[in-house]
Amino acid sequence: MDQRVRPIARLAPLPPEHSPELKEQFEASRKRMGFIPNSQLIMQRNPKMVKGYAELSAAIWDPQGKVDLKLKRLISHVASRAAGCQYCVAHTAEGAAKLGVEQQKLDAVWNYRTSPLFDAAERAALDVAVAAGCVPNAVTDEMFAELRKHWSDEQVVEIVGVIAMFGFLNRWNDTFATPLEDEPLEYGERHLTGQGWSAEKHLR
Repeated sequence: MDQRVRPIARLAPLPPEHSPELKEQFEASRKRMGFIPNSQLIMQRNPKMVKGYAELSAAIWDPQGKVDLKLKRLISHVASRAAGCQYCVAHTAEGAAKLGVEQQKLDAVWNYRTSPLFDAAERAALDVAVAAGCVPNAVTDEMFAELRKHWSDEQVVEIVGVIAMFGFLNRWNDTFATPLEDEPLEYGERHLTGQGWSAEKHLR
């Protein structure tokens, strides 16, 4: 039995049974992630928000999109790391690993500018993700011009869509002190400790 003490969220996640009208949205999250995230279990106090978020999330992670899902996961990871949201840092890294991003590439993602594991198109996208994750936004015209050298307008919209959605999630989870679920917490303890991520925020 897990004896670790979890921090108390500023609003507690409610059980999924609290909102039976959200069964479809919760099951979609469980299918994609392997669990229902506590962020949504907090959000269900406003079922319309969960439904709206679910539609946006489905569009962002559409397998028929024009940007590879693995890169989208890396984009969400570096944007969340730039914003300082440890909940989302663990979620996005664990999600990338589940999607099949090689651990070597995940380990090297914060050195993407110099790592041979990343090409020029990926570097341009990740540059924008890091800069957009900062407050105030640090994206420059030069960064955006470089992004458009490698990606179509439709792909740029998808890339910025990922960053913007995680801007919402970063603020949501940091504000509510959302407790991490077992899977991303265990991934973080195994792979992210020593990379600016600490389990202490999630275990007290």
